[in-house]
Amino acid sequence: MSNQQHNTLKEIASKIKLLLTDVDGVLTDGGVYYGPEGEVMKRFNIRDGMGVERLRAVGVEVGVITGENSPAVIRRAEKLQITIVALGCKDKVGKLCEIMEEFGYREEEIAYIGDDVNDLEVMQRVALPATPSDGLPQIQEIALYICSKPGGNGAFRELAEMVIAARL
Repeated sequence: MSNQQHNTLKEIASKIKLLLTDVDGVLTDGGVYYGPEGEVMKRFNIRDGMGVERLRAVGVEVGVITGENSPAVIRRAEKLQITIVALGCKDKVGKLCEIMEEFGYREEEIAYIGDDVNDLEVMQRVALPATPSDGLPQIQEIALYICSKPGGNGAFRELAEMVIAARL
């Protein structure tokens, strides 16, 4: 990344007020685990959770937009006190527009981290589209920031720290 690209990224990141995230493949490693009763379990990275708290401390809200409808996601959002939670979302752009209208955010104030084709359209709308290192090639192609870490293994935290550093 050139100095000019770095400065542009830092300028964009400094204006972020809302960081939205997908869940599977970003906050989790994308794997599916089943418990003894057949219930779906997800593995979350504790450091990503600290990233949510650190973002909140500098005035950046965090929200979740996911196509899944999982009790594990609800529990994780509750634990992290994330209040913007959209589960079972098939129209992520529509949900983005609803969130912007309801909470008064503008596209230039929003970052989104996603990893798969269902994140493509929403990533094209926000100021700071990002992806884990293992995001699909077509997602990496449009991402302004590609994390060095894969989904479920610190990618969200890496993006959070970059946004925090830009705001300081």
